[in-house]
Amino acid sequence: MLALSIKQPWAWLICNGYKDIENRNWRIGRKSQHGPYKSQTANFQLDLPCRIYVHAGKEPAGDCLITSGETYANLIKMPLENFTFGAIIGEVDIVDCVTESKSPWFVGKYGFVLGKPILYGKPIPCRGMLGFFTPEIPDKVDVK
Repeated sequence: MLALSIKQPWAWLICNGYKDIENRNWRIGRKSQHGPYKSQTANFQLDLPCRIYVHAGKEPAGDCLITSGETYANLIKMPLENFTFGAIIGEVDIVDCVTESKSPWFVGKYGFVLGKPILYGKPIPCRGMLGFFTPEIPDKVDVK
């Protein structure tokens, strides 16, 4: 399974089912009549829907406002320092890639529509990378 690094608190919000869109400047999924999207930075093909690991990046997000004007603090009752960084914290389905959405989380050129989030009880320490990547995960990891 591939992973995607996402800054905190966005990663936590995704894995807890609050954030239903991940914004990016690049598209994924099927292009019309041209088959699956092939990443220009890695050797994999990604068809939608797909399941991915959510990797919490090492740096927190600088801007924590959503388009409705609320801050993430209205959803999260813990300080940013208490979040996990530099680890896989859960998984989620990417079900679509859109250029517009009514979701208050959509602010990007492209939005990865997310579903079926899971937050792991035990994060898996892992080095992140830009774009989608194949994480190095030890066998038989307990995430409960």
